[in-house]
Amino acid sequence: MGTPQRPTFLSYEKPPLTAMILRETPKDCIAAIRASLQDGAEAFGIQMEFLKREYRNVDTLKRIFLHCEGRPIYITSYRGRHSEGYTDEECAQYLLLGLQAGATLCDVEGDLYHKDAHDITYDPEAVFRQKALIEKIHELGGEALISSHINAYFDEEQVLSLARAHRERGADISKIVNYAQTEEQLMANLVNICRMKKELDCRFLLLGNGPYSRLLRRIGPELGVCMYLCVQRYSEYDFREQPLLRAMKLARENLA
Repeated sequence: MGTPQRPTFLSYEKPPLTAMILRETPKDCIAAIRASLQDGAEAFGIQMEFLKREYRNVDTLKRIFLHCEGRPIYITSYRGRHSEGYTDEECAQYLLLGLQAGATLCDVEGDLYHKDAHDITYDPEAVFRQKALIEKIHELGGEALISSHINAYFDEEQVLSLARAHRERGADISKIVNYAQTEEQLMANLVNICRMKKELDCRFLLLGNGPYSRLLRRIGPELGVCMYLCVQRYSEYDFREQPLLRAMKLARENLA
């Protein structure tokens, strides 16, 4: 019997409105998912490191994911939050647990197995292990994203080089969070989106952190970024850089 077909992040008419879910309990995750569906969510990003450890089992994750009503599910298993103290291998296994529970897109950190300040490693052993993990994700019917939250400003060539490194490791989607702290950096990131659309042979997310990140996150998908990352409301956990789901739904409709 073949691997069941999962909802995909790689084929769509418009970049999907993806509701990010950052909650500590199944009850709170489900409540946030339901509210996001009412506001127009077309996909979900479940940041599993926020979930308390007692809920980290296949049955509980399946119960949470069931409420996404067949929308594609993107999962993270970052270091920190309730994964504080996990080894990188434990973070990777938690990703595979989410895949087993029904998620589609697994976020592999760019410095997995060899921590780096810019969230990207070129250590040969770490790169080998990342490739092996991505092969496993693909074997299980999932899709792989490699993410680098680079905690700095990378120029055009640096960003493209980083995205190509993600792709060479097997990523279906390259995710880069670059600084956007000045108007000049904002404009450079917008130019970079257009160049990445032309030159990369994979989908990508080029996002920003900083005072000018809000505009970048709001208009990036109109230029080539592969999805909107939104929140249903701003709780104590949610990132303020991410736009509200209902606002982006309205904005996208008005830009059509």
